[in-house]
Amino acid sequence: MRAEILVVGGGLGGVAAALGALRAGRRVVLTEEYDWLGGQLTSQAVPPDEHSWVEQFGVTASYRALREGIRDYYRANYPLIPAARAWRELNPGGGHVSRLCHEPRVAVAVIESMLARYRSSGRLTVLQPYRPVAADTDGDRVTAVMIEHVRTGDRLTIEAAYTLDATETGELLPLTGTEYVTGFESQHETGEPSAPDTAQPMNMQAVSVCFAIDHVDGDNTIDKPAQYDFWRAYQPDFWGDRLLSFRSPNPRTLAISERSFTPNPDDDPLSVVADQRVNPGDGNLWTFRRIAARKLFTPGTYESDICLVNWPMIDYFESPVIDVPDADVHLANAKQLSLSVLYWLQTEAGFPGLRLRGDVTGGADGLAMAPYIRESRRIRAEYTVVEQDLSLAVRGDKGAVEYPDAVGVGMYRIDLHPSTGGDNYIDVGSCPFEIPLGALIPRRMENLLPAGKNIGTTHITNGSYRLHPVEWNVGEVAGALAAYCLNNGQSPRGVRNTPEHLSGFQAQLIRDGVQLRWPDVSGY
Repeated sequence: MRAEILVVGGGLGGVAAALGALRAGRRVVLTEEYDWLGGQLTSQAVPPDEHSWVEQFGVTASYRALREGIRDYYRANYPLIPAARAWRELNPGGGHVSRLCHEPRVAVAVIESMLARYRSSGRLTVLQPYRPVAADTDGDRVTAVMIEHVRTGDRLTIEAAYTLDATETGELLPLTGTEYVTGFESQHETGEPSAPDTAQPMNMQAVSVCFAIDHVDGDNTIDKPAQYDFWRAYQPDFWGDRLLSFRSPNPRTLAISERSFTPNPDDDPLSVVADQRVNPGDGNLWTFRRIAARKLFTPGTYESDICLVNWPMIDYFESPVIDVPDADVHLANAKQLSLSVLYWLQTEAGFPGLRLRGDVTGGADGLAMAPYIRESRRIRAEYTVVEQDLSLAVRGDKGAVEYPDAVGVGMYRIDLHPSTGGDNYIDVGSCPFEIPLGALIPRRMENLLPAGKNIGTTHITNGSYRLHPVEWNVGEVAGALAAYCLNNGQSPRGVRNTPEHLSGFQAQLIRDGVQLRWPDVSGY
């Protein structure tokens, strides 16, 4: 098969990359390993983590269309109570982690609707479920990528003028010989205040296998997981208790705190104001990432709220799952940890009415369809974003560094979960930041672009750049950049380093609704 632009990976970055290229008139082949497009928003079942101003500014127009499409889908297809239907900033789950907590399948439907017209016109071909297994290169160019059907093993080779790596772990980087980094860079290399003295390439953030639950009458206890006894006794040195408990470090202070868990509380979801600037919202784990609040729907629609479990105790940090020979073993262990957390909740914590809702998350085993990958391989880029570019402690009232090649904006605290090197949380305040085009340009490769969490950040700054709207912005820009290069006979490096092309590309992004600068707001 041949393509003008090949996007490998159909997560949020991949979908946005396809849209960015299609909008510019190019033809796209998009591949995805799982049955749902949308990555962390859908197959990984993570409600959007977003900044405090998301309803006003600070995201691209197409990301806002995705968010509003989700709300419109609920209004069109769900029996909302009148007050919920009239709520402009409808939060279907009434969750505290985000102003828009929702069921994954709704986002899948909206993403499919955003791509539908391009599929019908023949300009977009989507191949699922396929994963990349090999690549061909000629010098500094990728000439073809081989993908494999995950169930049948059938293989297909795709040639493309531009190849975008939108996989969750930067799978194309080793396959193409693209220079990349993993784990924790050294302070000697980056100058970052929070970095270690020596590089730790195998020290990566925990992965998590999320799942959804509700709470109904009866005993819904699952079979005892095979690894339950191991996880029940597991106690990290810095945790303050066993991992399977409601006690854990506070990410911002590291003080040991105890969270509550109250299924189906008698709260008013209409009164929830999700603002992590004021409150991280994780005090009650049930409402933290709740994705369906029963009181927002006509009586009888839901037997119970639906709660999405992405909590501290499901973080798997025994081993990385990137560049290790037994990644599948560790992903299976991460699933066992998640099932053990559920079994512990049902038995020892005293909630046998908790019911696993695999029908909500799409996984055949009752869990999320895909693991939640926080940290990817990252390209060695023309420009690497470092902690001192955006740290509130470093930058203060100066705000984040302004880049002449800005191609988007983002905002999230530098939020690192416990890692495979034994580190506790690293949680640092951040300034609202810009996304530099240089972070999307590999130092050597000419027609391979990152389109997700694999851009030129560090282990530390990935903690701010890995969230939903930033991944979308990065992917959208990568797709638009590939199309701009084809339309103007330029290279990505040439666009960045030629003033007239850089300004022309930035002007195009602005026309397409990509915000390049922040108004005067302060970080948190």
